[in-house]
Amino acid sequence: MPQGLEFDGEKYKSASRHQKEWGGKIVSELALPTNARVLDLGCGDGVLTEQLARLVPEGLALGIDASQSMIDTAKKLERNNLHFQRLDINQMDFGDEFDLIFSNATLHWIKDHQGLLRKVYKALKANGTIRSNFAGDGNCSHFYKVIKEVMAEPRYAPNFKDFIWPWFMPWVEEYAQLVGAEAFVEVKVWGENADRYFANAEEMTGWIEQPSIVPFLRCVAAEDAKPFRDEVVEKMIALTRQADGRCFETFRRIKVFAKKPDYTKLHSIEQ
Repeated sequence: MPQGLEFDGEKYKSASRHQKEWGGKIVSELALPTNARVLDLGCGDGVLTEQLARLVPEGLALGIDASQSMIDTAKKLERNNLHFQRLDINQMDFGDEFDLIFSNATLHWIKDHQGLLRKVYKALKANGTIRSNFAGDGNCSHFYKVIKEVMAEPRYAPNFKDFIWPWFMPWVEEYAQLVGAEAFVEVKVWGENADRYFANAEEMTGWIEQPSIVPFLRCVAAEDAKPFRDEVVEKMIALTRQADGRCFETFRRIKVFAKKPDYTKLHSIEQ
């Protein structure tokens, strides 16, 4: 998560079922050398980083996140080849260190993706791979509708006069152009409809609280935080609850695969 936003790692751990489903699917598709070095961008509670560490028992899995609470939760999982560090993705400065850079349900929090992709490229070893999944255009359409309505109410509107939208959720084609403009090879960028039903209103509420509403709550006065939160939750449940009691939300994902070329091998082939 970006610097300046603080989340609750323990609450996120219990409210991120669908995020872990998406990330777990990517992890299950990976085939890594047992000594590979892996970097997890926006590791959150560390559960997926721990799964990555199992794949590289002779290597290393490092998870980074800007939220201290997330890192505190993740550090409970640390062992010999699994480590966590509080670090804003925007501030990372690794060089030729990782065989895989993994990121799940995080990169929509990063606004400058041109800068991000260059940092990722620099951090990868030759032949290193990026595998990521993050929100794209059309994601969380119900939450967008509700949060904008509540923000616009006279009681809250002055607080959001200079508000900067916290997410970058591009079209697939738009993002493919961004990745393609860098020096990666074997680039694949594709979309996925990952709509989800929350089991009940309680599960929907947990997801709203961690992490969706966090950037908005910090903009309102302390005495307004609970009324703001309660109204968003109430409107969301009313809008999304189905006849069977489940709550529905739209999720659109952008998935990325790309590699850093090994220019020494390319040069030898050309010779």
